[in-house]
Amino acid sequence: MSYNLSNLLYLVTIVTFILALRYLSNPAHARRGNQIGAIGMTLAIVVTWIKIGTTSWWAIALAMLIGGGFGAVAARRVKMTAMPQMVALFNGVGGGAAALIALAELHRILPEPGAPKVDISLAIVLSGLIGGISFAGSMIAFAKLQELIGGRPITYTGQQFVNGALFLLALGCGIALVAGVQVEWLLWVTIGSSLIFGVLFVLPIGGADMPVVISLLNAFTGLAVALGGFELENNLLIVAGMLVGASGTMLTLMMARAMNRSIPSIVAGGFGGVVTTGGGGGDDGDKTVRSTSASDAAVQMAYASQVVIVPGYGMAVAQAQHAVREMTKLLEAKGVEVKFAIHPVAGRMPGHMNVLLAEADVPYDQLKEMDDINGEFNRTDVSLVIGANDVTNPDARNKADSPIYGMPILNVDESRSVIVLKRSMSSGFAGIDNPLFYGENTAMLFGDAKASVNEITEELKAL
Repeated sequence: MSYNLSNLLYLVTIVTFILALRYLSNPAHARRGNQIGAIGMTLAIVVTWIKIGTTSWWAIALAMLIGGGFGAVAARRVKMTAMPQMVALFNGVGGGAAALIALAELHRILPEPGAPKVDISLAIVLSGLIGGISFAGSMIAFAKLQELIGGRPITYTGQQFVNGALFLLALGCGIALVAGVQVEWLLWVTIGSSLIFGVLFVLPIGGADMPVVISLLNAFTGLAVALGGFELENNLLIVAGMLVGASGTMLTLMMARAMNRSIPSIVAGGFGGVVTTGGGGGDDGDKTVRSTSASDAAVQMAYASQVVIVPGYGMAVAQAQHAVREMTKLLEAKGVEVKFAIHPVAGRMPGHMNVLLAEADVPYDQLKEMDDINGEFNRTDVSLVIGANDVTNPDARNKADSPIYGMPILNVDESRSVIVLKRSMSSGFAGIDNPLFYGENTAMLFGDAKASVNEITEELKAL
C-alpha cells in the first residue's frame, strides 16, 4: 500500500472518530456513534496490517485474537453496575500499552548510530511516564470501584513527600535520556517510578471522587497514546490520542465544576480526606428515622401532581431501571408528571444513570440535569430517591467541616415529601452520614430497590 493511500484511509478513520464523538454526545444517537467508531477502528486495523506486511503477522494475529476475545466476552457479560470498573480497566490497558511502546521504541533506536533525536526521545520519555501513571492509577481506581480495597482515602505520614520524590526521580531519569544519556535502564526506572507514583497518587483520593479521577486518567491515556504516535510517526495515533485526551480533559473539568472542586484539590486527596462516620450515627446525638411501606409510598405518589425520581448507584446495583420505568408509566397514566433528576456524578462514572435509564427506554426529555431540576424541588410533591446518597446530602450546603462541603447537590430536601429506597442505613461511597434520612419530611423504605419499586407498582395497580 502506497504512503499516500494509507494516509488517505487514515484520514477517513480520523473523520469517523470525530463523528463518533459527535454522536456519543447525545444519548439518542450514542449507539450510532459507537457503530461509526467501530467501523473507523476496523479500517485503521486493516490499513495498519497491510502496511506492516508480513512482519510478525502471526504474533499480531494472536494478540488481536486474545484482546478481541476478551473485549467481546467482557462487553457481553459485564453488568451495567460494573461498567465504571470496566472503563477504568480498559483505560489503564491503554496507558500500559503506551508505556510498553515507549520501551520497545527506545530498545529499537538505541543500537542505531548517533544519539536519538530530541523530539523522539522526549516523546518516548513522556509516553512512558504518563502511560505508567495512567496504568497504575487506573488499576487502583478499578480496585476501589470493585471494592477490592476500601473506597475511603488511604493516607500515611509523609505522603506528599514520597509522591514528590518518586515523580522527581522519574522526571530526572527522563531528562537524562532526552539529554543524550543512552542507557535503557533509565527508561525502566522512569516507568517503574511512574507506576509506583500512579498507585500512591490514587490511593489517597476518596471514593466519591472516582468519576473525576477516571476522567483525568482517561485524559492521561489519550496524551500517552498521542505521544506514541510521534514515536511511531503515525498520524492516526496522534489525532486519536489527542481526541481522547481533549475529551477526557473537558469531561474532567466539567465533573470538577459540577462538584465545585478544583483539580489540584482532588489530586491532592483533599476531597474525602477527612475521617468520617458511617450511616446511622453522627455527632448530633441520637437520630431516628421514619419508615414507610410500599402501600403508603404508592398512595403519596398516585395523588401527587409532580414526582421527581432521583436515581443513584443503588438503582444500578439492583438493576431496577426497568421496574422504575414500569412504575413511571403507571404514574403518568394517573395524571402525575414524572421527571428524573440526574446528578453529574451519580453512580460511579459520568453518564452512568443516563445509560441505565436509556436502556429502560425512559424518554430523554424526562432526564433533567441538576441545574434544570433544582429549581423545581420546592414545588415537587414527592421525591423518590433510589440509592442516591452523597449527591443528595444537605451537609454539602450546610456543614463547613464536611468532606463534601461545597459540592452542588440535588436539593431533594426541599420537596414536600421525600421517600428514600435503601437496603440499610449504611453510608454512601464517600463514607459519610446523610442527614436527609432523618428529615421530618423523609420516610425510608428499606429493602432491595427493585423489589421495593415492584411492590410500589403493584400497589399503584390496585389503587
